[in-house]
Formats: sequence, C-alpha cells, structure tokens
Amino acid sequence: MSDLRKIVIDDKEIEVDGAMTLIQACEQAGVEVPRFCYHERLSIAGNCRMCLVEVVGGPPKPAASCAMQVRDLRPGPEGQPPVVKTNSPMVKKAREGVMEFLLINHPLDCPICDQGGECDLQDQAMAYGMSASRFKEAKRAVDDLDLGPLVGTAMTRCISCTRCVRFTTEIAGIDQMGQTGRGEDAEITSYLNQTLDSNLQGNIIDLCPVGALTSKPYAFTARPWELTKTETIDVMDALGSNIRVDTKGREVMRILPRNHDGVNEEWISDKTRFVWDGLRRQRLDTPYIRENGRLRAASWPEALATAAAAMKGKKVAGLIGDLVPVEAAFALKQMIEGLGGTVECRTDNARLPIGNRSGYVGNVTIEEIDTAKEIILIGTNPRDEAPVLNARIRKAWLAGADVKLIGPAVDLTYDYEHLGTDRDALAKAKASNEAVVVVGQGAVTEADGLAVLAAARALSGRLLVLHTAAARVGAMDVDAVTEGGLEAAIDGAEVIFNLGADEVDIDAGPFVIYQGSHGDRGAHRADVILPSAAYTEENGLFVNTEGRPQLAMRAGFAPGEAKENWAILRALSAELGEKLPYDTLAQLRQKLIEAVPHLAEIDQVPENEDQAIEAGPLGQADFRTVIKDFYLTNPIARASQLMAELSALAKARGDQKIAAE
Repeated sequence: MSDLRKIVIDDKEIEVDGAMTLIQACEQAGVEVPRFCYHERLSIAGNCRMCLVEVVGGPPKPAASCAMQVRDLRPGPEGQPPVVKTNSPMVKKAREGVMEFLLINHPLDCPICDQGGECDLQDQAMAYGMSASRFKEAKRAVDDLDLGPLVGTAMTRCISCTRCVRFTTEIAGIDQMGQTGRGEDAEITSYLNQTLDSNLQGNIIDLCPVGALTSKPYAFTARPWELTKTETIDVMDALGSNIRVDTKGREVMRILPRNHDGVNEEWISDKTRFVWDGLRRQRLDTPYIRENGRLRAASWPEALATAAAAMKGKKVAGLIGDLVPVEAAFALKQMIEGLGGTVECRTDNARLPIGNRSGYVGNVTIEEIDTAKEIILIGTNPRDEAPVLNARIRKAWLAGADVKLIGPAVDLTYDYEHLGTDRDALAKAKASNEAVVVVGQGAVTEADGLAVLAAARALSGRLLVLHTAAARVGAMDVDAVTEGGLEAAIDGAEVIFNLGADEVDIDAGPFVIYQGSHGDRGAHRADVILPSAAYTEENGLFVNTEGRPQLAMRAGFAPGEAKENWAILRALSAELGEKLPYDTLAQLRQKLIEAVPHLAEIDQVPENEDQAIEAGPLGQADFRTVIKDFYLTNPIARASQLMAELSALAKARGDQKIAAE
C-alpha cells in the first residue's frame, strides 16, 4: 500500500511515497543532489555526507538526504508539507566543508589518473567545492592492493565511500573486500590480500567515484574525450546485456555497461567488459583457399567463385554459429534452402522444439525473477552461463526467495536446496504455481531434451529457457532448423557452409566453406575462408534468452578485406545464380520482418502462445552443465590474452589444496 506524502523541495511541491529517501524525492523533483557513497542499487551507507540538505524546522544542522525518509519529516505548525532546501547558505557551506575534508588526503593525480575527465570527485569539487584549500600538512598515503589482472588500484585516492565493498558482498556474493582501521587509519582492503574471485568484479571500476579502482587492461591508453561511443548489445552470453563500446580510430578501447532495468540493470560480466583485446588478435582479414592441403590468401572474386563452384549441384548443409546476427542467419537459410539444402543453428545438439516459441524461450521475463518467491534451476550453472542473471537470482534470494537446484552442485554465491543431480530428481520435484523454472542448455542436449523441457514446464507453467548462445533464439525464430537436429542436417552433405560455428567438429569428407571473424576451430577445418565482421563491426539484430529483439550497432570497421556477414551471403548468392532479393540491410530487414513480424518489436518481449511440447519419456542420466571454462566460450574470447590469463588463474584457484585437506 503506497503512503503518499506532500513535500516542498526548493519551493516546488511534489507528492512522493513516504518510504522514499530525501535524495530520491529530490531526483523526482528534478533537483540534483551530489553524492559519493549513495547508489540506488546498493544498500545505504550514509558515510560520505556529500548529500547534505537543510530540513526547515528540523535540527539546526544539515541532514544526510540518502539516509532520511520522507515519512520522517515533521509537517509545519499549521500542518503544511515539510520543506527541504538544497541550495541554502547552510547547505552550500556544509558541502564546501565536506569537499574540503575529502580533498585533505586526496593526491593531485588528475594529470596521470585514468579517471580524469569522468571523475565524480573532479566534477563535484568544481560544482560544490571551494576555490582554495586551507590544508598545509603532509598527506596520508596507503599501500595499493593487488585485486588480480582486471582491477588496478591506487588506494591513496580512495575516499572510503565503500561502494566496492557493498557491491562485492551484496551483488557479486563474494566476501573478499572490507574496511579496516578507524579514523585516519581506515582503509579499504582485501582480506588476507586475496585477489577477487568473481566474474562480475569489473563493475567496481564503474562504481568507484574516484580513480582508486581503474581498469588495468585499459590503463593509460586513452582519455574519455578521445573516444567515439557507440551504444550496442553484448553477445558473450544470451542475456543481451546493453553495453557501450568506446573506440579510438579503428580500435575498440573498452566496453562499458548501459543501464537497462529489464535486462542487465547496470552490470556486465567480466568477459563482456574485457574481451575487447580478442577483437584485435587472430583476425581473418582476407579470403583464403586451401590448395594441396595449405591455405593461401585469395581475392574476394576468386574465393566467392571457388565457393559457388563447390556448392553448385551438391547436397549443401548450413551451420549457424553462436555469435551470428539474425539477418545473417535468415540470409543463409534463404540461400541454402534455395539450393535444396538444410540449415541448423542447434550446433550443440540442443533438443529445442521447432516452431514452438514458448518451448525454446519460455514465458517469463528476466525482470520477473526479481519478484519470484521460488526459483528452480535445472541443468544450469547461471554463475557461468549468465553471471548478471545469477546476480538477479541472488537479489531474489536476498529478498526471501527459495532457490532449488537439480543438477551438479556448484557454488552459485547464494544458498539453495539441492534436489538431486538426475532425471529422477526432476520427476519427483514439486513446485508452487508461482515458481519460476530456469532450464539450462545442459538439460536439453541429451536425447530426452524435449521430455526434460516438458517436465520442467509442467512443474509450474512459468518457464525461462537459459540459452548460452547469443544467436540461438533469433535463428530459431527464423526457423533455421532441421527436423532431427544437427545429425539430420549434415547427414550426407557434400558441402558444409559453416557460418561462424566454431564449437562443432566437422568430420573429414565434406568440402567446408567457413565464414567468420577469427582463425579458430572452424577456420582450421575450412577449404574456403570468407572473412567477416565481428559483433562490434556491423549492425545486427540479436534476440536474447527471454525473446527480446535488440539492435547491435556498428562501433568500428572490420579489419582488412573482411565484410559484413549478410553482404558476403548476398554476394555469394549472386555467384550461385540464386540472387537473394535484397541489396541493402534495410531491404533485408524488411523481408525478415515480413517473415517474422515480432522481430520488428525492438526492445519488447513478445507474448508467446502456449503450445504443448511433444516429448517421449524421461531418461536416466545425470544433468550436466555445458560451460567448462567461463572465459573461453567463443572464438573472440579464445583470441584474447586476458581471457587466457583469467582462465589459467581460475584453474589454479580450483587446483589449490586448502590446509588440512
């Protein structure tokens, strides 16, 4: 039940919920209140005192607006609404005093600090601070921490806002950071000098309001005003996190999260954030043709002619990889089926029901997890498969949700009831009608995958299929599938057109045309290589795991001779004499939307019509999880030196023997 209260902020009367804090009420009134420690997604610390405001008729001193609720204010003598001032002389003097204290020990590192140009302390010192300092004594200095290869530290700059401590304990679910000491000796540290063990740790770089925590891989490479900023979508997992890609010239310099309450809030995983060095290495930048067992560089006309000659009159199969935009999957399907061939996007043998969107997507949005009272995880380890989604499940758990797991017992950063590891545990499981059931790809890759899906859906009727491939839902939407799955699709194929499917091994025999961005497993097996753009180098549509179509925008250009995926397929179709009916991406999207209308609803989650899943009996096997190494799941990640280092560190951490073991 809402408890609406009237309040006057800077002579403007508004009505807000009594449970709101004053800082939130000021935001609703459009009044800016400076802050360092307050963050709307973290608990309230109330320790930086930058958000002081004057409460008229209250105590004769300023109040911290982040820690006081609207309902705590007293009305005026005649019952008038309480009055709050954010720009009175008292407030101005208080803020100047707080800022002066904050800068007492803060070093003048601005010229060499990575946060320069996007630093909250700089901005607020300019806006609310004094023009000179009265402090003459020596400044305090503290030792820097080693938090691992991702987060660089300069702890002398720290203003003890504790945002990093609150994020790691509340959202990431690790307990390595904290504050020790008191007064002058207080400092943020990691217990026993541990490095951070989380795949969400990069978010503390964004949270830090000063330059105490910075990005190690990005350090000293660019200033914010030199960068071109592009808002786009992440493809490292199927969550479709909203990101911003910052480029300098042709190079991607860093990747940051964008706020989207329905998908990733304002967090991204470390793989999303730091994979950018993989966009520079092992790139395919010119077409290749295999002659006498060796690949040699070729021109585009020669490569396309060779590919077309190989495909004509043969039985052709098309495979769609994990990072392919919907447009390319649609173009490949049209081209291959025009030749009488078959296409398949379920390259991991996932038994997902064809044409039944409620079966391969489900009917629960990511946002609904926040308010779920019961969550059942089947054959999935969301901490590796979608770390940001795992943080959402943790948030629900903190709010009192019961979490249950069927599958291998793993550390998910929150407590859960382990119901068992096999199909029998699923058959015996019980759930309320309100329970959200999350089914991972590990649960549906065995022969009885459809039966598992049907059983999971029967538990409560509220199902979310957690995909691991960013391209999968979009490719399923355009029906880039074959009855019988991968084996049926490539059975007897003389030519296989491999569109970025690097997670599949193709046996000797068929002629392989590989189209992709990196020299990975797919390129090693190829007879013709057609170099294509990566996800930051072309405009494309991706549909995330809840079925929400989102647009990825081009942030830079592909290296060398590499071209956009759809354009290569359009050029090849002309060589084959089966020209696809579009010459621009806009025309292709028009055809795509004619075929699949819901793809026009950008950033909307379409309602899925409930259809039964036709399935046989459940088998006997144990559930398994599909991701063996979080950091090396796709060709871009495998090309990244940093991901290789993180993978080795994670392995070493897992191999360490604990004392008395």
